[in-house]
Amino acid sequence: MAEAIARRIGHGVMEASSAGLTPLGHVEEMTKQTLLKNGYAADGLTSKPIQKIELEKTDLVVNMSGRSWDLVFDGAAEVEHWNVEDPYGADAEIYQRIFEDIEKRVAKLADRLRGGRQ
Repeated sequence: MAEAIARRIGHGVMEASSAGLTPLGHVEEMTKQTLLKNGYAADGLTSKPIQKIELEKTDLVVNMSGRSWDLVFDGAAEVEHWNVEDPYGADAEIYQRIFEDIEKRVAKLADRLRGGRQ
């Protein structure tokens, strides 16, 4: 969800790409439904593992796992840790709540990045 949200809200200040520590290999159907319900496209989203080479090209990593994985993210210029609940297997109400949390966080990050450009 964060990638789709960041692509829209962060347009012009961030290039969003999502990867996981333990990816499913597919995007969960409830994730797609939640994005569509909220007016976001789910096209092109994939579930993929973090690649070390990608981290070396990244200015900011947002770790949403709630765990400190500093060794995994070694090589990234900066790492922010957001404790975001994983909705996997939950009902639509929980997915919506988590979507709203992520959307607020991404909006704040985008605003902060826009402020840094001035």
